Amino acid sequence: MIKVKLRNKVILGGKKSLYLDFYPPILHPDTQKNTRREVLGLYIYDKAKTPLQKNHNNETLSLAENIRAKRQIEIQSGQYGFLSTQKYNGDFLDYFQELIEKRNKNSRGAWQCALVYLKEFTGGKIRFSDINVKFCNDFKTYILKAHRLRSRKFLISQNTAQSYFNRLKAALKQAYKEGLIKTDISIQVERIKDAETERKFVTIEELNKLIRTECGLPLLKQAALFSALTGLRFSDIQKLQWKEVRKNKGANGKTNYTLHFTQKKTKGVEVLPISQQAYELLGVEGQQDEKAFEGLQYSAFVNFHLKRWILEAGITKNITFHCFRHTYATLQLSAGTDLYTVSKMLGHRDIKTTQIYAKVMDKAKREASERIVLDFSQ
Repeated sequence: MIKVKLRNKVILGGKKSLYLDFYPPILHPDTQKNTRREVLGLYIYDKAKTPLQKNHNNETLSLAENIRAKRQIEIQSGQYGFLSTQKYNGDFLDYFQELIEKRNKNSRGAWQCALVYLKEFTGGKIRFSDINVKFCNDFKTYILKAHRLRSRKFLISQNTAQSYFNRLKAALKQAYKEGLIKTDISIQVERIKDAETERKFVTIEELNKLIRTECGLPLLKQAALFSALTGLRFSDIQKLQWKEVRKNKGANGKTNYTLHFTQKKTKGVEVLPISQQAYELLGVEGQQDEKAFEGLQYSAFVNFHLKRWILEAGITKNITFHCFRHTYATLQLSAGTDLYTVSKMLGHRDIKTTQIYAKVMDKAKREASERIVLDFSQ
């Protein structure tokens, strides 16, 4: 059995360099020659005199002993990658690009943007061996003050910075699993915290105004109201096919409607009950492989008509199409539907994502409580 021992060698400056001694020798993965030594790059004072020097020796020896124990386990498992200098000197950005190519098309965009910022921050190249906690924290500081790629006049949002930083952490965790870095740096670095975002929505009164207001693109109006009644994202409405719409007779003889579809964003398979009104917004039933909202596209032209429709209804809020999904969640909660059910209806994987709507309701309740003002002045 191969034994790993911690040894030291006297060097200049009254110090000792620490290294590991392997006996019998092990095969070096780069040179394919037997070796007995791994230099740790750590040192201790030969004759520690001050409390600071003694403390340094104790901490360094403890760290070295932990490495020794880890190496013993790795060798017993037949893993000798820790000796390789070739892979540790490899380019991390090339590896990051390889990870991007393995992602699905829906998540690739955020990874690609993260890589752009990493290249700007590093100058286009950084070795695995140069990545440490300080590098990650410095990049965190950089990304929180970075400008948008499309418009350098504006900073990216905190939540966007969080998204890109999470990609770096995910890449580092994967690199650790593959033995390309020696420690799991991703767990040593604090994430960027969520910034609270305001969920804009329209009230039931405003929805009724929109129903009574003509839209330059009737299909857009139809899809927006469908989103408000179902909570579906634009991407899922756009690809919805008639074969995903099911009609069933209930025990009371009433027809029930459900959507059986896969969310484009999360890839989650969903079964979503929808109302009679939502079903009627689908229009005349087509062939199974036909889209229910055939021709629906999102573009600057469509967005123009959306904003015009909103304004002509007398609504001055900055409403986007996604706000109709927020509207669905908010109206469900205000009608008494519990948070867990709303979370499932929206297809959220984590109920924490849905809790932001509860905060919206708390704010609405607070504002409502202050609307009744009595005149006590006599």
